[in-house]
Amino acid sequence: MQNYFQPEIECAAPEQLKKIQDERLVQTVRRMYDNVPYYKKLMDEKGLKPADIQSTDDLHKLPFLTKTDLRDAYPYGLLAAPLHDCVRIHSTSGTTGKRVVAFYTQNDLDLWDDCCARAIVAAGGTKDDVVHVAYGYGLFTGGMGLNGGAHNVGCLTLPMSSGNTDRQIQFMVDLGSTILCCTPSYAEFLAEIIEEQGLRDQIKLKAGIFGAEAWSQEMRERLEEKLRIKAYDIYGLTEIIGPGVSFECEEQTGMHINEDHFIAEIIDPDTGEVLPEGTKGELVFSCISKEAFPLLRYRTRDICVLERKKCSCGRTLIKMAKPMGRSDDMLIIRGVNVFPSQIETVLLAYGLSANYQIIVDRVNHTDTLEVCVEMNPEMFSDTVKQIEAREHELMDKLRSMLGISAKVTLKAPKSLTRSEGKAVRVVDKRKI
Repeated sequence: MQNYFQPEIECAAPEQLKKIQDERLVQTVRRMYDNVPYYKKLMDEKGLKPADIQSTDDLHKLPFLTKTDLRDAYPYGLLAAPLHDCVRIHSTSGTTGKRVVAFYTQNDLDLWDDCCARAIVAAGGTKDDVVHVAYGYGLFTGGMGLNGGAHNVGCLTLPMSSGNTDRQIQFMVDLGSTILCCTPSYAEFLAEIIEEQGLRDQIKLKAGIFGAEAWSQEMRERLEEKLRIKAYDIYGLTEIIGPGVSFECEEQTGMHINEDHFIAEIIDPDTGEVLPEGTKGELVFSCISKEAFPLLRYRTRDICVLERKKCSCGRTLIKMAKPMGRSDDMLIIRGVNVFPSQIETVLLAYGLSANYQIIVDRVNHTDTLEVCVEMNPEMFSDTVKQIEAREHELMDKLRSMLGISAKVTLKAPKSLTRSEGKAVRVVDKRKI
């Protein structure tokens, strides 16, 4: 039996979805042009008027927006609704520059809750479930997004936020949490402590909804085994709305995009040219139903693929693949493009811990790459000679995957700092 939160949209015919998108896009462009001087200027510079946008077929004519635009327009420059209609803000962490602030009207929050509710129901959630939200609350969108979705489904919602792991596990046992929502790295940490405390048989989890950082298929398999759950991916970004822009169904072959609210495109990251479905490129989103902060053609920098194939779950919403890296966060090491996800794939396939760190430096004008990863307890009990042999074996595997050499340092179990939110996987000392 298939479960949907809003089947009239999730299973709508493609032509019906396009009609919704056409109408909402035209309305949004008009509203942005009339109410957002910053965006009007961008359209005027391209010689565009709202009348030039008659349907989604004209979407490619619109200018792109980037994080630089959001920073330049900070804080109110891209606000499309009166401030007195806005009821909340969320913000990015600002770790790579000035914070990006996104505004929400009550209608924006309602549609966001619907998007996250669709994700929870797709993961098997019903009003009988206990949803354990261990994403951070506050300015970060993770906690509030899944919290609102769980409310909409009618689940008992535990707003745990991140941190205080002992309390997380105690509540998980005492209250019988059935769906866990957090970053995959924190789920890995929770699984580790649950195993140490011998509580796995007392955990009733059936599903996990994980996002906010890159994670591999190998990580999925590890979490499913350790927590005895089915692990679902969820995607979102603060600039667009937060988690729930897209979500995974039981088929686990990509995330369905909520197309009644967001139009997705794939472009060539160098030329900006729109690429056909099935082609790898940069993901671009247009918000077509948000009131306060409806970004149009926002360049996410995430590299992925869109495909509209028939899904066994019955949903007709287009799917996006798990992002394969970022066009801007991609590491260029000695002229080679390196994505952290490639390194994670090698480490986990080798049976190592998901706790690792990638350190990039420049020594004597040459880039260096070091991968520090924790051993599991069985490896740690081996001799130094055996550890060195494993390091060399891993170096060979990484060279085969990346095409460049990397130093591997196997660390003692639990010697790397654990994450209670987004894990810091990459330390690039070349920027210091």
